[in-house]
Amino acid sequence: MIEETLAEATDKMDKAVEVAKEDFSTIRTGRATPALFSKVLVDYYGSPTQLQQLASFATPDARTLLITPYDVTALRAIERALSDSEVGANPSNDGKVIRVVMPELTQDRRKEYVKIVKTKGEDAKVSVRNIRRKAKDALDRLVKDGEIGEDDGARAEKDLDAQTKAHTEAIDDLLKRKEAELLEV
Repeated sequence: MIEETLAEATDKMDKAVEVAKEDFSTIRTGRATPALFSKVLVDYYGSPTQLQQLASFATPDARTLLITPYDVTALRAIERALSDSEVGANPSNDGKVIRVVMPELTQDRRKEYVKIVKTKGEDAKVSVRNIRRKAKDALDRLVKDGEIGEDDGARAEKDLDAQTKAHTEAIDDLLKRKEAELLEV
């Protein structure tokens, strides 16, 4: 029972770290990459669809991204979704492809991105702590019901705390790297 509870908590914490890593990759650092648009949803025939499923991407240079829709009729919807997104891009449409030129990052904009990254990092750490709380509650229930001893429960809680600490440190490490990447000129 203890092993199952700890394994489930560790698995969920690993997923929380992965989500944080994905969230950090959607914040631009001066280079145009398809990952910037991974969270952009396009209204495609009435249903929200991820942009990656509707188009292919090419990067002719560091600040330009060419988006070629598989279905040309979706061109307007993709352009609208890009304009409305948080990416801060101004798409231009030539009838076949959408060209997105990313503006040069100013120091103020970089600091704004750092704040966003810190918020996302804190959200990920809160998620890890919530997973820890649920696992601790499950362990406390096992002790209360007499299924495991108090010593085993205390040992399991120490293991859980170590896992929590390791995962929050991993998120902090990702956060520091992304912050350094953003502030690099």
